[in-house]
This record gives sequence, C-alpha cells and structure tokens, in this order.
Amino acid sequence: MPLTDDEGEVRELTAADMALFRPAHEVLPADLQKVLGMRRRGAQKAPVKAATTIRLSQKVLDAFKATGKGWQTRIDNLLLEAVEQGRV
Repeated sequence: MPLTDDEGEVRELTAADMALFRPAHEVLPADLQKVLGMRRRGAQKAPVKAATTIRLSQKVLDAFKATGKGWQTRIDNLLLEAVEQGRV
C-alpha cells in the first residue's frame, strides 16, 4: 500500500509499515552518512548498565549538570563507590 494518497498526502503509518522500515545506516549512502555526521555506536562496554528512573533533589541535579557532559556517569561512579565501600 502506498504511503501517499492521490493528492500526495501522507497517510497515517501503521505497525505493519513501521515493521518494514530499515535503519538509516542500511539505506543511506556512506558519503551522505558522513556529511550528516552519522556514526554507528560501537559494542556495549561491560558491565551493561540498566536504565531506571530516579528522583533527585533539584540542587543535586543542578550541581551535577553544571559539571558538563557525563554527569550521569559521575553520579553512577559515586553511587558505585559507596556500594563498594559498604556505605549503602
């Protein structure tokens, strides 16, 4: 089924449509990927981290975010250190 109607309007995508989609790195030429700044992520480093939701005080969040990129990793490192030292 075409993605557009006779007037050229795009119809609503279905789950079946989405299942047919392929990743951009499979369909875009390598030169275009380079121009767009696309790059593939390497293999996951071990140990794999689990995604979670945590509530932090605004003061803590602001302080860590102010340290720049990698602030979530710094929080994880501090918590891991506390666990390893038996403080948790």
